[in-house]
Amino acid sequence: MSLINMAKREINCKIVYYGIGLCGKTTNLHYIHQAVNPQDVGDMVSIDTETERTLYFDLLPLELGTVHGFHIRFQLYTVPGQILYQQTRISVLKGADCVIFVADSQASKLQENIECWNELQDQLRRMNKDASQFPLVMQWNKRDLQDTLPVSVLEKYLNPYHVPSFEAVAVTGRGVIDSLKVGINSTLRKLERF
Repeated sequence: MSLINMAKREINCKIVYYGIGLCGKTTNLHYIHQAVNPQDVGDMVSIDTETERTLYFDLLPLELGTVHGFHIRFQLYTVPGQILYQQTRISVLKGADCVIFVADSQASKLQENIECWNELQDQLRRMNKDASQFPLVMQWNKRDLQDTLPVSVLEKYLNPYHVPSFEAVAVTGRGVIDSLKVGINSTLRKLERF
């Protein structure tokens, strides 16, 4: 849920990158952090776990301007993908305005992706969010690898609500900014309804 600071006339929105371990969530944030104008982005802060990192940074794109006289700030987070960090994923997901689900396109990762997607839907339900109405973006990452599934298979198993989806290669930036733009726009549309 967006946090509104009346004194500063600022709205803080939260976008969470969600997916299995090593699917490319961190790579997405690193690419965005490098691609954005340095004056529009804060420092990247890392909260390390034993096997993965949860990343956080502020993004304040100037071109967003204002909504109803409020400046908009976006905070981007990743969740740790390892199964043992489920509680951390739940904590990071709380208050999210949008989720970008990063799926590892490799055939060998399909079952893990499905389990992670089901967990995300369960968590949204527990937070009284309707996944079919919640701002979601699907990113089919690692499209440059050999054993990737066809997009139609990923769509069938992981995109039941037919939300926007993008093929991506996060290490080169392909699909990264497109996914983020749609996430930001979905969040702004939701804000404008209030």
